[in-house]
Amino acid sequence: MKKSRVLKGIEGEKTFRAATVGALALLVFFFAGIVVSLLTYAKPDILGATLFSREILFAIKLSVVTATVATTISIIIAIPAAYAISRTDFPGKNIVDTILDLPIVISPIALGAALLIFFNTALGQGIESHVTRFVFEVAGIILAQFTVICALAVRLMKSTFDSIDPRYEQVGRTLGCSKMRAFFRVTLPLAKNGLVAAAILTWARAVGEFGATVTLAGATAFKTETLPVAIFLSLATADVEKAVAVIIVLIAISVVALFTLRRISGTGYRI
Repeated sequence: MKKSRVLKGIEGEKTFRAATVGALALLVFFFAGIVVSLLTYAKPDILGATLFSREILFAIKLSVVTATVATTISIIIAIPAAYAISRTDFPGKNIVDTILDLPIVISPIALGAALLIFFNTALGQGIESHVTRFVFEVAGIILAQFTVICALAVRLMKSTFDSIDPRYEQVGRTLGCSKMRAFFRVTLPLAKNGLVAAAILTWARAVGEFGATVTLAGATAFKTETLPVAIFLSLATADVEKAVAVIIVLIAISVVALFTLRRISGTGYRI
């Protein structure tokens, strides 16, 4: 009886292992098949010429610049915001936390439409007239990217601050540091890996952002043409080879970002 139970347990473990590994293999083959189909679809000479075309180089440059600016602004704001949520208790904290999560779950197109509607109000038109123009402009790309990624930056930084024991900061306070000095000399250095990882993830997300960008900034070639917009314009004109080339560029950027993130994960950061 005991031997049969042991055998059944071993068989159950084998079945469970086969099911989990099979599910993993299915996902890997599915995504690998998509990537391979892209690489084999376009001819190498056409792919190379498209990748180094003036339009695609413009889209790459614009995507990198706007994503970098949007990420920098997001991280600068996310650090104090995430620290406040992580370390401070106040009335309505759950409500604030929920509001900050909205950009993560709401469709980017809806966010872009909300921004577009805002700039049709008296306040929005005043900003457009006296500060800077956002609608159908490069500044609109940065604003759209920021709107989409800022919540992600806050969430990642909050997770980082939550993982740091507050006692380290308290020790710094007992040694004469002010609250601000303890934050910059103790907490922030301990959050370095999480900060870099958050910056990488939000930057990669900003590069691939499309919905809010095309809704607010439009899809004008050589003006508001980021890499995702370039894919949209290429498919709209049935230029599949160009679309494939841009998709490959986005995949390459994502792979580099994820490999960099994995190296940081190996030094102690976990998502």
